Amino acid sequence: MEARVCVIGAGPSGITAAKNLLAEGIQNVVVYEMSDQVGGNWVFREEQSHSSVCETTHIISSKRWSQYEDFPMPDEFPDYPGHRHLKAYFQGYANHFGVTDKIKFKTRVNKAEPRDDGKWVLRVNGPDGSSEQVFDYLLVASGHHWDPRMPEYPGVFNGKVLHSHHYKKAEPFRGQRILVVGAGNSGCDVAVETARVAGKVCISMRRGQHIIPKFMFGIPSDTVYTWMLWVPKAFRQKLLQLSLWIWQGSYERYGLQKPSVGPLQMHPTLNSELLYFIRHGEIHPRRGIQRYKGRTVHFVDGTQEDFDVIIYCTGFRSSFPFLDTDVVDFRDATEVPLYRKMIHGDYPNLFFIGLFQPLGCIWPLADYQARIAARQINGKWKRPANLKDLIRKEVEHPHFNFEKHPRHATEVDYHQFRKELLAELKRAS
Repeated sequence: MEARVCVIGAGPSGITAAKNLLAEGIQNVVVYEMSDQVGGNWVFREEQSHSSVCETTHIISSKRWSQYEDFPMPDEFPDYPGHRHLKAYFQGYANHFGVTDKIKFKTRVNKAEPRDDGKWVLRVNGPDGSSEQVFDYLLVASGHHWDPRMPEYPGVFNGKVLHSHHYKKAEPFRGQRILVVGAGNSGCDVAVETARVAGKVCISMRRGQHIIPKFMFGIPSDTVYTWMLWVPKAFRQKLLQLSLWIWQGSYERYGLQKPSVGPLQMHPTLNSELLYFIRHGEIHPRRGIQRYKGRTVHFVDGTQEDFDVIIYCTGFRSSFPFLDTDVVDFRDATEVPLYRKMIHGDYPNLFFIGLFQPLGCIWPLADYQARIAARQINGKWKRPANLKDLIRKEVEHPHFNFEKHPRHATEVDYHQFRKELLAELKRAS
């Protein structure tokens, strides 16, 4: 009988998973999506939801390096499309490749368990009620930007506290004193946007960060980076660091700490406005937090200041609540033991699509991962016999010497990972 395949999630990774299954002739596909439409994070909602971007979000990788390779973004899209462009793009993709008809919307997967015979039993709840469904293969594409990571500090803060996951727009914070915690992409975006309306905005950073402008020489920065790919990694790191110094000067000029590692050893922060706002006195850098007392925040350098709101922009846990922790538990992991960031060593019919964080964009590479999974299912690609050894080797030899931190547990270099995935596809018969 034809294999029955389940895809969890109809975001960018889920729809490319379904597309590749259909392209490989696997028609018995079901996609479960808990929301009412395609798009995942990129469907903006003012109300709180499983995952959603904020009102002003644009991607941090340019459209040239973000689009699916078999479905280019329209010419009229800007270099860095916003959520409205991307929602239309993903929904157009799903319609074009016949994926939409395979999606069961407003359907939540409450549990996915391996059965003794190797099949997967899913307990789902949707418009028609609850049911149990059995599948031969399970592709998890539910995303890893929805379970907020909340730090803990001594003391109690008596003002308002929220995570960037729950931040939607700047207007509710008009006139308030805001502390943004974290200098990743969300932190910088939130700081810049709230600074347009707030009474005062400070940004707290525990360590130095490399802030990369979105454009260099009038060209998207990720395209400029491709000019350096011929340079050996160690020199590429130095060349990029020198380019940033020439472009914007030392971070100390902005009141920021000097990063302790190179720009390719941490997930990049792309923002062209943060440094501008700092030098214009609209955003005020602060060191890491030591403790709270009432509305007063004490910082590690001995300074203190009062705030009305703290917005944590401190990342997310990689959570899969429908899977038992003895199957996977990546919530606080500093490494993710999956081959090519997708294939489980113990479950040959379980795949994770899009569970990686590139120095670039996830979607085109998730497309390759999904193609590998689809070709395993139809017998064209074989799991390596020494899979667990390869998983350990992959974990022990990351593309760059990333900081050992949950933030970098799934970090990859876009271009090297692309080559690795293409090499796997070449092995397909």
